[in-house]
Amino acid sequence: MKRIVFMGTPDFSVPILRTLVDSDYEVVLVVTQPDRPKGRKRIITPPPVKIEAEKNNIPVFQPEKLKNDYEEILKYKPDLIVTAAYGQLLPNEILETPEFGCINVHASLLPELRGGAPIHYAIIKGKKETGITIMYMVEKLDAGDILTQQSVPIEEKDHVGSMHDKLSKVGAELLISTLPRLFSNELTPVKQDDSIATFASNIKREQEKIDWNNSNVEIYNQIRGLHPWPVAFTTYENKVMKIWWGIPDDTLYEGKTPGEIVQKLDSETFTVICGDQKGIKVMEIQPAGKKRMTVREYLQGSSDRIKIGKILGE
Repeated sequence: MKRIVFMGTPDFSVPILRTLVDSDYEVVLVVTQPDRPKGRKRIITPPPVKIEAEKNNIPVFQPEKLKNDYEEILKYKPDLIVTAAYGQLLPNEILETPEFGCINVHASLLPELRGGAPIHYAIIKGKKETGITIMYMVEKLDAGDILTQQSVPIEEKDHVGSMHDKLSKVGAELLISTLPRLFSNELTPVKQDDSIATFASNIKREQEKIDWNNSNVEIYNQIRGLHPWPVAFTTYENKVMKIWWGIPDDTLYEGKTPGEIVQKLDSETFTVICGDQKGIKVMEIQPAGKKRMTVREYLQGSSDRIKIGKILGE
């Protein structure tokens, strides 16, 4: 039975670990990030992968910096190391240890979207498909030779949350179909073309702010590409307002200012003008200091909370 060390951290990694546990392979160790403070109360919380490992009585190792603290992994003498959204680069000492190498389950069609936020960028950029790549790991970010790939369409109503769940499931399925071929040396690794690589570095705060001068399609892609985390935002009357959800309104509103609230279409939405003079129907928001709520709930507090002609984002 092949001995596997699994390395991963967030929810995305859990179905992949679960599939390995249910397979004919032996997961001898799980490596994940240290427990971190979470939420407003900053409660120390274990990562999802640790919780899943402990359910299955698998030893867990949580180094702060893997490059300085990896000897524990070597003790388990893995035949293969599998990573999925672990969050740290593996040092060469680890990469060279397993007989069958170290492979990664990455949520894009490499060499497109290397980095930590490939699902977000695929949607923000308006791509019609993304996918899963399983590749060998090297000391350069997501640059190793490709073993297998599977594309996954991005539907118009998909967002980060829905694509996260689809890709995690596909990643688990593709991994488990790849391993027998890997162990029997049936795969021919394909080098990535670095000249066409694109990158998906972690989302920064300034990328979350809506620029209403963009087209309504670009803004819709931004909203769904940041939903349900970290969430797009704008400002209303000089206070931050998160825009949890909105959809394109392709009516042409000529002569209006980008960011202008033009009308309440009904009690469910209000419309904001974009740079192409089309709109976004805002459906779900989070005003400063408030909880997430529908526009209907917001307007029930006071119908004059949304004023026609006001400009968002100023």
